[in-house]
Amino acid sequence: GQINATVGDLDGNVAKILDFARRARDLGCDAVAFPELAVTGYPPEDLLLRRSFIVDTQAAVERLAREAPPDIALIAGCVDEQDDIYNAAAVIHCGRVAGVYHKHLLPTYGVFDEDRYFQAGTQAPVFEIAGVRVGVTVCEDVWYANGPHRALALAGAEVIVNINGSPYHTGKLAFRERMLATRATDESVIVCYVNLVGGQDELVFDGGSFVFDERGELRARAAQFDEELLVCDLQVDAVLQTRLHDPRRRKERLLSDHERSPTIVVSSAPAGEKAPIERRVASHLSPEAEVYAALVTGTRDYVRKIAYEQVVVGLSGGIDSTIVAAIAVDALGAEHVHGVAMPSRYSSEGSISDARRVAENLGIDLQIIPIEPAHAAYLEMLDRPFKGTEPGTAEENVQSRIRGNLLMALSNKFGWLVLTTGNKSEYATGYCTLYGDMAGGYAVIKDVPKTLVYRLAEHRNAAAGRELVPRSVIEKPPSAELKPDQRDQDTLPPYAVLDPILELYVEEDHSLEEIVALGHDEATARRVLAMVDRNEYKRRQAPPGVKITPRAFGRDRRLPLANRYRGY
Repeated sequence: GQINATVGDLDGNVAKILDFARRARDLGCDAVAFPELAVTGYPPEDLLLRRSFIVDTQAAVERLAREAPPDIALIAGCVDEQDDIYNAAAVIHCGRVAGVYHKHLLPTYGVFDEDRYFQAGTQAPVFEIAGVRVGVTVCEDVWYANGPHRALALAGAEVIVNINGSPYHTGKLAFRERMLATRATDESVIVCYVNLVGGQDELVFDGGSFVFDERGELRARAAQFDEELLVCDLQVDAVLQTRLHDPRRRKERLLSDHERSPTIVVSSAPAGEKAPIERRVASHLSPEAEVYAALVTGTRDYVRKIAYEQVVVGLSGGIDSTIVAAIAVDALGAEHVHGVAMPSRYSSEGSISDARRVAENLGIDLQIIPIEPAHAAYLEMLDRPFKGTEPGTAEENVQSRIRGNLLMALSNKFGWLVLTTGNKSEYATGYCTLYGDMAGGYAVIKDVPKTLVYRLAEHRNAAAGRELVPRSVIEKPPSAELKPDQRDQDTLPPYAVLDPILELYVEEDHSLEEIVALGHDEATARRVLAMVDRNEYKRRQAPPGVKITPRAFGRDRRLPLANRYRGY
């Protein structure tokens, strides 16, 4: 049951689990599994420190057990309270919780912080479901070759059900599949992997649930980024046949700890004869399609889950604001998206006409609010304190802050959530204005490098079969248009040069020497690294946004603000 759970919506999550469970029962399934912490939503973070939340969560699990269809086993991620709290999987059948598995391996790295909340489990029971020996594990447990799945397989489990809240980043689905195919082959066991789908703050869960048989062959795969009930017939008899040909298991079994894997009988026989289920193997998305879907999912769910209905985007006529507006329309519908163009004395006629054309192509309303009156007033007010100084960045950024003020005024007046339009290349180098273009509620493309923004525009046009993103927007040199004839390359290296350096430094933590050794110009690399380091304070004040790279700014990459270390 690949579902989109909402953190804290205990009643809504239970209702969704019950709906999917009934659908599975009607299809004749013996068992149905749901993602990690499906009852609470994932990750619940410091809600787990509230006693009332734990009590209400336990009550939700009890309700789930009472109302679940009695003739199907249900495996659902939840919080279990005993002497402490555990990240758990409850196995439910016939109105009761037949048994509970506690997650063994608690991740505390990247975006994960589970040691902060949970006690680690030690037992690994084998559940007999419809006469089949099933091991249940939770997410991280299967990421280690010697994880609890090994003890379960040696204790006789023929099927491993692994429930997950595994966040998306580019290329992760293929990595998961390689890993799980290896686990299935190594243990001669069928692996059923179910993942959460949907957005939660900065994280996006891509689903992509799948089943590998005991030979490591893919038997079923759900789509990415969509809720789905993926149904698969398991040929369990083949597991024993495969194991008979692998004498290594007999020796390993002698060394295993069987006491950690008691057997709990849930149901002793199948529900009855079943019609075969047609095999479902969803196709992989292209890299650009995958990222675009993640951005749409993250934006849609963030807006809806915080109970907003309308969003507003500052449309400059540039590539970044255009792609953000397109994502917003695909996520929420054109009737929920508002565009605002705010030309200044430095805005080109081409930018204004491009903003109009983008709004027309996307079917969104566009207001044009010139900022010249406010700009002139600001410069007049600052004339005395700025007297005797050369005009520069401070004067340029006044325009950006006026625009941020206008967008926030519209937000306050009409209840529109402001979507900011800065990309990862800009956030990394500080080529963005605090309380200006960084002002807003959600930063849709803050983890998208500029070069990828262009690829996403081409992808969206190809998907639409027309120039949804005008060719003039794609081909114009990028510019903030805060002074005459300004270009991004006046301040930054070309993005084709910049983005690979940023990937090496921000995502992979390479040193200057290593970056230069990989073929990058030393002076350019040194300059880029310095820009990244001195702008940490800006990023700390940025809105949340969708994580799509292996290491995003925010909860994924944490550096001290007061920091004198320089490795260059």
